[in-house]
Amino acid sequence: MNARRLVAMLGLLTGLFAAGYGVMFTALDDFRDEYGISAGHLGFVVAAGFFAQFAAQVLLAPRADRGQAKRLVAIGLLCNLVGLLIVAFAQQLPLLLVGRLVGGLGAGMAVPAVRRIVILADPAHLGSNLGLLLAADVGGFAMGPVVAALLIGPFGIPAPFLAIAAATAACSPVLLRVDVNEGSADVTGSSGLAFDLLRIRPFVATILYGAAVFTMIGTFDALWVLVLDDLGSSEFVSNLGITVFALPLVVFGSLGGRIAQRVGPFRVGAVGLVAGSMFMFLYGLMPTGGAMLAIGIVHSISDSLTVSSSGVAVGMVVPASRQAAAQGLLGGTQTLVAGVIAIVAGNVYETFNRTAAYTTCMILMLAMVITGIVLAGSSFGVRGEVAEPPLEPVPG
Repeated sequence: MNARRLVAMLGLLTGLFAAGYGVMFTALDDFRDEYGISAGHLGFVVAAGFFAQFAAQVLLAPRADRGQAKRLVAIGLLCNLVGLLIVAFAQQLPLLLVGRLVGGLGAGMAVPAVRRIVILADPAHLGSNLGLLLAADVGGFAMGPVVAALLIGPFGIPAPFLAIAAATAACSPVLLRVDVNEGSADVTGSSGLAFDLLRIRPFVATILYGAAVFTMIGTFDALWVLVLDDLGSSEFVSNLGITVFALPLVVFGSLGGRIAQRVGPFRVGAVGLVAGSMFMFLYGLMPTGGAMLAIGIVHSISDSLTVSSSGVAVGMVVPASRQAAAQGLLGGTQTLVAGVIAIVAGNVYETFNRTAAYTTCMILMLAMVITGIVLAGSSFGVRGEVAEPPLEPVPG
């Protein structure tokens, strides 16, 4: 199978994983109204999925570097399918929790393995291919609300979950027959987990870049609807804002990855994150929801061309034999940061005001980017393909 077809198929898988969460995100009010599950408990259900995903990304995904990438994708696919079926028929909190935990474990072990497979399949185009995975992820999530809106009304809550599960099951035989380049499994001197990679200073820089991205995302997700509601904007404007952010990432995700590989992911990421921090600051000053949406349009285009940089940077500064572990630690850190920052942003907004919340986000992002630039050192201008850098210890 040629690399382009392989990437397209794995992009489809990534989109299906994201679509399941997109449906869940959209159906929360239906679970509350239909089954009487409180909003607080539903928040715990969502968080449980993220924590399961974090654990799998850090603890299980590194097995893909030991010749088990295809197996992890297969197990993750099965877990995701089972999780969707459990959630579809769950009418009580415990079963709903089980479904989200199983689905989160599936995504956490499969997605870093998918990234490793894609990087090794076509190193010369790793930026474009990782950008395509990002586009598929965002596109799948954006499709979730559409599927939910079309099916829940006429067919009930289980329908969209069953539809995504059916699509996953239909694609599984083809996905599981693909030939995968497992690459080198040489992890001599390591535990197999990714923590020893933190000795590579440029890799720590990619973690900081990724954390800055999800500081922005966590703040945006936690505050967008609340702020627009407090400004008296309609629900249409709120939903339009979410669509505005998703579409450029779908359209330009692959292009953004190519730019990062060609110009250099640390350079592109630094420019994009500094710009993003300024956009976040401006959200705290805009007088109306319409003005925030106008800023959001420019912000979304900027992000679509730059946010894949951290994943591309990992591909360039971490040895090919450790890509899954590195991508897993990056993704796990991002998931954890988004959850923590969402809590922080919400509390700052409630205790102080909108300007304080968005300014806090800006300051944190800038601090992470500046530190990342320092740690990147001579690798700041790196570009090209997967490298085999020496393990360079972090001072102190």
